[in-house]
Amino acid sequence: MLRQIGVEGIVTALHHIPNGKVWSQEEVHKMRQYIEDHGLRWSVVESLPVSESIKYGGPDRDQLIENYKVSLANLGREGVKTICYNFMPVLDWARTTLEYPNGDGTSSLYFNKAEFAYFDIHILKRPGAENDYDELTLQRMQELSKQMTPEAEHRLVENIIVKTQGFVNGNITEDDAAPVEKFRSLLALYDGIDAEQLRANMKYFLEAIMPVCDEYDINMCVHSDDPPLQILGLPRIVTCDADIRAFLDAVPNPHNGLTFCAGSLSAGAHNNVPELARKYADRTWFVHLRSCQTLPNGDFREASHLGGRANVIELVRIFEHSLRERGLDTKSLPMRVDHAPLMLGDEKIGYNAGYSFHGRMLALGQVEGVMATVATEA
Repeated sequence: MLRQIGVEGIVTALHHIPNGKVWSQEEVHKMRQYIEDHGLRWSVVESLPVSESIKYGGPDRDQLIENYKVSLANLGREGVKTICYNFMPVLDWARTTLEYPNGDGTSSLYFNKAEFAYFDIHILKRPGAENDYDELTLQRMQELSKQMTPEAEHRLVENIIVKTQGFVNGNITEDDAAPVEKFRSLLALYDGIDAEQLRANMKYFLEAIMPVCDEYDINMCVHSDDPPLQILGLPRIVTCDADIRAFLDAVPNPHNGLTFCAGSLSAGAHNNVPELARKYADRTWFVHLRSCQTLPNGDFREASHLGGRANVIELVRIFEHSLRERGLDTKSLPMRVDHAPLMLGDEKIGYNAGYSFHGRMLALGQVEGVMATVATEA
């Protein structure tokens, strides 16, 4: 099916291997061979997860980093050279609504800041959480509290810490009997860890793995924080221009690069996404093409791949132009469509949140047309 709709390369991972365990060369080879047997290529690993202990600097981090290095080497031996990962503490990506209705009958992912505050303050009961929200958000949350039901609270828990996490090798799965309690225990691991310490831990990790990346010509591409905001009292260190510059400068090896996620970056009103693309094109090794629309009250919704504030058309133009300027093949930079609307019955099939088949097929057609148009400008 993927080949029929124009996909050339596959972005996937060995999801059956628990976080922190070694990806054997045998397992990597099986996946690569499976993909190639269908006439495709394994373009990107997304992701080889970074264990929480590496992020907060636990006593076993050196052993976990050694395991990571072995996995990287096994991927390199099999010719898989682009690795997407994130350094977000505890929570990967956060949304409060997974099926927000659009006017055309489709539905999209949505982040309601007041609902997120309700989860943080009234469900998670994080000490001091109310101090992290502006007055407008707290007022909206109070209005929301008047109509909140146990069913609505359960849905928030599912949306924020279960359904968006479990399928990406996350910390919470649908099998967990007490996800909120487990989530609290994970947050506690970061007590006393501020942004400066998290940056130091990221640098420690990257410096340790760069020799393997150099040996096998592997590009490590950190995914920007999603949303690109400080949440739940956790340090977030890939949210904006200054953050990106800091981690690139901390480890200047060219194999230390960026997954340019236009969707997560565009969810922050502070980010000029095309400007960031121009600035960091030469350290970008993987691109997520999607877009968000920010709202004045702090909410954001996922938009069409041709809409929102990311300006996907201009992004493709920027990256393709940068590749040509550097004498590189435009196919050397994997670009994929990302979260897309539920449409044409997708909601009845049970796809992972954001990853419906028909919605992403539409997005692929849109982006393929953008790329073809940009190619004629060369």
